[in-house]
Amino acid sequence: MEGAAPNDAPVSALPIPPPAVVAPVPLSFRNPIAVRVGFLTAGLVCLLMMIPGVNLLSILWLLGAGCFSVWIYKRRTGQRLTVRGGARMGWITGVLSFALLTILFTLSVVAIQRAGGLGMLKDRLSDLSIQQSALDEAAKMLQNPMEILKSLVVMFIVITLTCTAGGALGAKLLGKD
Repeated sequence: MEGAAPNDAPVSALPIPPPAVVAPVPLSFRNPIAVRVGFLTAGLVCLLMMIPGVNLLSILWLLGAGCFSVWIYKRRTGQRLTVRGGARMGWITGVLSFALLTILFTLSVVAIQRAGGLGMLKDRLSDLSIQQSALDEAAKMLQNPMEILKSLVVMFIVITLTCTAGGALGAKLLGKD
């Protein structure tokens, strides 16, 4: 055999290894996709809750935020969530919603103080035909730090539990595809 190299043995193709199965990242605050989805949904629900006159719908907005966060997470990752995973995604959304609402509340209180305090606010709101008893009760609450702390604890519990229930419901409904 002229021209053939001595090492020209037939080369067999190496077997292609099967694709590595990547385990899904657990749903926690260490999962960047879950945090981004939760933050996006929390921002949307905070905007919806600031619409005047629809405060009675706040519970529905929070339930919807939990469902919506599960839907977005499923779209972004392609991963179906169990009811427990959906509840966890809803909880992340609830915690972030609470944080954003607390920041907005704090900024509102600071703005009220800089604009002249509660007296000025009561004068302006009395022109809007708001019941004086409600204004007095709100002013009394804002002057007592323990009442503010109690309100924050109740707000945390309501927001996180409602978003958690919405996330579990969303996972249950989206799992039936």
